[in-house]
Amino acid sequence: MHKIFTSRFFHYCLALGIGLLFTGPVRADHHAAAEGVDPALQAAIDGDHRSAEHKARDQYRRPAQTLTWMGLKPDMTVVEISPSRGWYTEILAPYLKDQGSLYLAGFDRESEVAYMKRLNALLDEKLAAKPEVYGTPTVTELAPPNKVDIAPAGSADMVLTFRNVHNWMSAGTADGVFAAMYAALKPGGILGLVEHRADPNTEQDPKASSGYVTEAATVRMAEKAGFKLVDQTEINANPKDTRDHPKGVWTLPPALSLGDEDREKYLAIGESDRMTLKFKKPAE
Repeated sequence: MHKIFTSRFFHYCLALGIGLLFTGPVRADHHAAAEGVDPALQAAIDGDHRSAEHKARDQYRRPAQTLTWMGLKPDMTVVEISPSRGWYTEILAPYLKDQGSLYLAGFDRESEVAYMKRLNALLDEKLAAKPEVYGTPTVTELAPPNKVDIAPAGSADMVLTFRNVHNWMSAGTADGVFAAMYAALKPGGILGLVEHRADPNTEQDPKASSGYVTEAATVRMAEKAGFKLVDQTEINANPKDTRDHPKGVWTLPPALSLGDEDREKYLAIGESDRMTLKFKKPAE
């Protein structure tokens, strides 16, 4: 059975940028992060339950390196924010099924927005189709300010969010989402965050209409909620991404919003440049 709480986000996006506006902790390098991947995690990534289309994006999203660097363990209680089509859910659920717990903080179940209803239905169908693979994650909702109980307060070892910050900024819910993530975590718990990275020399659009967000703006939002930045890595960097595309991050794959126009150019760039940050809820 799946509990239902709530989540108010928008469609999935792409692309980032490069550079920093602030002096942060030492960055982990790509090769170091790739070492020591749990064979069980790699097995979940390589599993036949994942489509060829989803696996093709591993080269850009680097799930083994990203989750290993974030410190994911199979016995953790984890909250995934805005699972959408379940790209990361397909990895997290099998990995956590036997020893851990997974909460999926999805879209508002009372929303009449068509794409939210469609993605909620797709997530339900995915989980129901293969319970032997996914187990029984708890489906919750996140729609600030009214629906923010994404997991029992102080219960989660880790909260994970992938390319969602710009959506919260667009919706004006960023403060509420960061507060909800903070409340769900245990003291000492980890927030792992990936987001399209904007040029640090540009002024941050409060609505993040291009899909890109500066690292400095992201850190400010997290710190406002009480988080402390403890590490960052270039695992998901893409120096080919200039971050100045006609239709923002959605110009790049997989969206390719310009269709056939300059298609080969954007395929050659690949998916967006992304910041990968690790925050901690301070121990009480």
